[in-house]
Amino acid sequence: MRQENKDKREAQIAEAAYKLLEHKGFSNVSMLMIARAAKASNETLYRWYGDKHGLFLALVRRNTDEVRHVLQDVPLEDGLAANLSRIGPVLLGMLLGARAVALNRAAAADPSGDLGRALALAGRDVVAPLLADLMTGLSDRMDPVAATELYLSLLIGDQQIRRVIGVMPLPDPPALQARADAALDHFMDLVRF
Repeated sequence: MRQENKDKREAQIAEAAYKLLEHKGFSNVSMLMIARAAKASNETLYRWYGDKHGLFLALVRRNTDEVRHVLQDVPLEDGLAANLSRIGPVLLGMLLGARAVALNRAAAADPSGDLGRALALAGRDVVAPLLADLMTGLSDRMDPVAATELYLSLLIGDQQIRRVIGVMPLPDPPALQARADAALDHFMDLVRF
């Protein structure tokens, strides 16, 4: 199969998996259900992902790709504030989006902790180091890892958990931008000393 066709097929499988995950939850979805919804063979899903946990990990990676690409492509010469201004709304939109909510609900409901570890491995453990790399200019004032934690706390607060437990709707793009702008302003005030 040509890479272009495989990429298209993977996108169809992911879309079907996200929809089922959002509506039924991880434990109530099977690989066969996903294969049928994506009009793919069950064998293809097992060959490409190994099992349902492997597919979950692929979904997490797919969900973080946009943020990862933005983080990898920021022009460092633009400075920290400009780059966080670009990244904040994208990161917040991803973290509060329906896909992240479904993935987090699945991880929270998994008594083994395997899904939570997968979510951390392919999500936060990918994004946080890239953010910390942006923070290296603060090293004389604040450790980059601590700066990253501070920024993420200001940006996200308790919004993600509120989305996951269903008490907060998805903010619209202007609200995401406003939250990201406020987090950036507070962060820059705090790191300027």
